[in-house]
Amino acid sequence: MVNFDLEQLPTVHTDVIVIGAGIAGLFTALRSAEKHKVLMVTKKSLLDSNTRYAQGGIAAVISDEDSPAYHRQDTLIAGAGLCSSTAVDVLVHEGPAGVEDLIGLGTEFDMEDGRYALTKEGAHSQRRILHAQGDATGAEIVRALSEKTKQDPNIEIWDDHFVIDLITHEGECFGAIVQKPSGAKVFVKAKATLLCTGGAGQLFRYTTNPDIATGDGIAIAYRAGARIRDVEFIQFHPTALCYPGAPRFLISEAVRGEGAVLRNINGERFMERYHPQLELAPRDVVARAIVSEMENTKSTFVYIDFTHESEEGVKQRFPTIYETCLHYGLDLSSDWIPVAPAAHYMMGGVETDLHGETTVKRLFACGEVSSTGVHGANRLASNSLSEAIVFGRRIVERINELPPVGSTPPIAEFKRSHEQAIQPVVEKKLKLQKLMLRYAGLVRNGKGLAKGYEELKRHLAIFDSSLSKREEYEFANLLICALLTTEAALIREESRGGHYREDFPERDDLVWRKHTVFSRGNGTTEGRIDDV
Repeated sequence: MVNFDLEQLPTVHTDVIVIGAGIAGLFTALRSAEKHKVLMVTKKSLLDSNTRYAQGGIAAVISDEDSPAYHRQDTLIAGAGLCSSTAVDVLVHEGPAGVEDLIGLGTEFDMEDGRYALTKEGAHSQRRILHAQGDATGAEIVRALSEKTKQDPNIEIWDDHFVIDLITHEGECFGAIVQKPSGAKVFVKAKATLLCTGGAGQLFRYTTNPDIATGDGIAIAYRAGARIRDVEFIQFHPTALCYPGAPRFLISEAVRGEGAVLRNINGERFMERYHPQLELAPRDVVARAIVSEMENTKSTFVYIDFTHESEEGVKQRFPTIYETCLHYGLDLSSDWIPVAPAAHYMMGGVETDLHGETTVKRLFACGEVSSTGVHGANRLASNSLSEAIVFGRRIVERINELPPVGSTPPIAEFKRSHEQAIQPVVEKKLKLQKLMLRYAGLVRNGKGLAKGYEELKRHLAIFDSSLSKREEYEFANLLICALLTTEAALIREESRGGHYREDFPERDDLVWRKHTVFSRGNGTTEGRIDDV
């Protein structure tokens, strides 16, 4: 995205670069640091990530009544035919050991009668969700891991730094170009580069994600030549707070798991009209049911009703949600809470193997940025934190086997052909978010997707501009993600999981049980379909 001369840039040497924080970045950094020197690069701080906002918990087979076979079946059903069964097997069998790792690193999960308290969430057949401080699981995990990370002498942390691009040669990654807070650039050379950059919720006007979730990892990997897979599958969380002046704060699925019901603005329960699992149906079903009710009742929200629970019970189980709602004058124990769907999670991402390695050698992806094959077309609730731990462990195993990186590739200088000042990107970003919500949101059709794709392409001139600020890089990365997501959604002429086409409302396994894959080579984009 920028001009650089590799021979003129200062070079920093390390063994492993971890780009991003969150559970994926923190965990892989700690495990890598047992044998390697690690540099963590965050564009804000260790505490700014999607993980921090994760409420429900982490899914793993802990109970005697549960089994990996049950967890496997639930994950495959939710994934709507696009999961990799081998990746799912890895997740369900190695998940419990991953949870033990977290506990060993200081994470304190909630206990009940001397055992770990387990809850149930949508599309799970068993109670297998461990949680912390009721509804602050992500924050507790980040607390524990970040404390250990700061204390580790083998980990150096660069806060407020931005990774612009990767340095690759003949399909191998040698490190990254990083911009310092001063604007100066540096080449960080490493044996292994890990993308732990989270998702792309900021593609949409309404999202549960923080403002850092701008799809950087996917865009960076795409420019580096890695394969990007299944990015049409965006999960919209059904129940985000929808109230004037309030952010789209997540009302955890665990609230429905504990018995909360959904009502339209007329006070009627409605999920029985849409799915036999009622409020605990898969997320895509619940989200579309809510949109349908909103349209039928000409409303911008529905209600979640948890008033059957005692005030004490609500405060104990969901303290963060209770306090947040109360801040806006809403009492979870006595009021129906207005909610609506919001962009939450990207099922697709940078394609990896079972050890987290991408199609570019020495480049790894972990967490939401990756496409391991676990989530398929629709992520099962609380599998995301498990995935980050399980595949984080495997990534470190692979890194430990890597030979030292060779000499710096012969890329002396890179110059873009055009340089011009860029217009302010704040308005551009808002237009992109509104466009994506309108044409590539929860309900899509071919005409709208084609129109949206053409409108997005008008912004491509940004790549002829001189970029220098974080928000400019972020917008460029969002634009790449938006184009890939829209094109993938246009290609897939069926409805499956988090992708719903009203012009092709049925799932079509005969034709479309396939992956959409994009890769960039020699300046061109190849989009193709791979069989599952």
